[in-house]
Amino acid sequence: MPPSLPPGLPIVPNGGDGGDGPFPMSEADFEAAVTDALDRIPPELAKTMSNVAIFIEDDYTPQPGEDPDTVLLGLYEGVPLTERDSWWDAGSLPDRITIFRQPILDICASREDVIDEVTVTVVHEIAHHFGISDARLHELGWG
Repeated sequence: MPPSLPPGLPIVPNGGDGGDGPFPMSEADFEAAVTDALDRIPPELAKTMSNVAIFIEDDYTPQPGEDPDTVLLGLYEGVPLTERDSWWDAGSLPDRITIFRQPILDICASREDVIDEVTVTVVHEIAHHFGISDARLHELGWG
């Protein structure tokens, strides 16, 4: 995948998590969990985010050439802040962070699990916006 399009974190559904998922949660409650995770971002850090939009979708659809069994919890699409130059702002579309509801619910066994997984996923994808790699996020415990 090109460096300007960092991937989300691939996972194995029900891969040893011990949960009996999927956890039943309404779309409104899931959206509230994402909003709460975003609200936990320190204001001084949130102010440095630039031209990024957050979306919630039910599931990830693998792209042509990808393994059809690919499962993602979240996906960052865009140009990380660390790779933008002085011309970047001229007509650039917003970066896109998508949080995928069903895969998260599939690996969670409780409301607390969902809230924790949403928080980790939101932080993980926002970190990509700041140019932090998957490898570094795993080192830091946010993989």
